[in-house]
Amino acid sequence: MQAPKQRAAERTPAERRTLRNLLIFSAAGVVMVGAVVAFVALAGGGNGSAAISSKDCVEQSYPGLSAKHLGSPDGKVKYNSFPPSSGPHYQSPAPWGIYTESVKQPILVHNLEHGGIIIQYGDVGSDAVNDLQSFYRDDPYGLVVAPYPKLGKKFALTAWNEPVYESGADSGFKDADPGNGYVLTCTKFDEKAFSQFRDRHRNKSGERYASVKDMAPGS
Repeated sequence: MQAPKQRAAERTPAERRTLRNLLIFSAAGVVMVGAVVAFVALAGGGNGSAAISSKDCVEQSYPGLSAKHLGSPDGKVKYNSFPPSSGPHYQSPAPWGIYTESVKQPILVHNLEHGGIIIQYGDVGSDAVNDLQSFYRDDPYGLVVAPYPKLGKKFALTAWNEPVYESGADSGFKDADPGNGYVLTCTKFDEKAFSQFRDRHRNKSGERYASVKDMAPGS
């Protein structure tokens, strides 16, 4: 014969304490899950993905700086990342491609505004440069590769992601949402991390092209 079931009001003090603890732990678990979800979203710098990280590479995001055209590539700008990943820039971008000498940063920021990925490197050795050039040739669209001695012995990839501008003129983008700048800094050539950065951030800028194929080398 089954024992009669106790109603809630008939639970012993010990049973009531156990039930109360279970409810507290359940609520705490919900809060923790919510915190983890929020952290993962924020880790991607607002792009919904976790920041790229490997043994040799670390990605950081920066608040986008407002776009503005400069009359000279030597214009002095206080950028908020190194190398620059958003902000005022020279009025003409550099043709897409590989360079054997450094390119002025305000010029390259204009390439970023058009959705490009800039890959710069310091004294990384000839083998690493050869690996980088091979990486470029596999998918050269919208890429600029150039030396930048200020990087020391590191690589740096930069991108600028933001909503599409309604107009390409200064009056059209000065009040636009500047999005975020992204910098992937690497102590060694890392093909997987480079590919992830390129595929995640290319052609997602304010003045992006209809297709990455519109960013062919030399154009």
